[in-house]
Amino acid sequence: MVITTKGKNALKFMIDLSLYQGPAFVRLKEVAEREGISEKYLENIVSHLQKSKKVKSARGAKGGYRLVKTADMYTVGEIIKCLDGDLYPTDCAHGDEVCERRDICFCYPLWRKLNQAMDDVLENTTLQDLIDWKKDGN
Repeated sequence: MVITTKGKNALKFMIDLSLYQGPAFVRLKEVAEREGISEKYLENIVSHLQKSKKVKSARGAKGGYRLVKTADMYTVGEIIKCLDGDLYPTDCAHGDEVCERRDICFCYPLWRKLNQAMDDVLENTTLQDLIDWKKDGN
């Protein structure tokens, strides 16, 4: 299981929107500068987030991006999975694949438990949690 740079940068982008959007849309160039991410690279990430209806955009001089929902309504898991797909610690722990050795494998229960623990953390942590943790010094 590896969360890609795209997944991490998608989280950064979404947190930035959470922090800086007001009544106006947030310009991609501003996010890129604040987060130290190439604007071109962010465009690719944002296209995935738009297709998944996580952000909306507006064109023109006052255009940019904003969240569709509030920060407490987005889980870390849904954002990362939007870019990286489902995350599993091993191939045999993937829910859709059946390992032919799982009935005799001593490690299989470990992989399933690890998979469930990761999923629990990702699906029960919101953007707002990340913001609050940082504000609290965690």
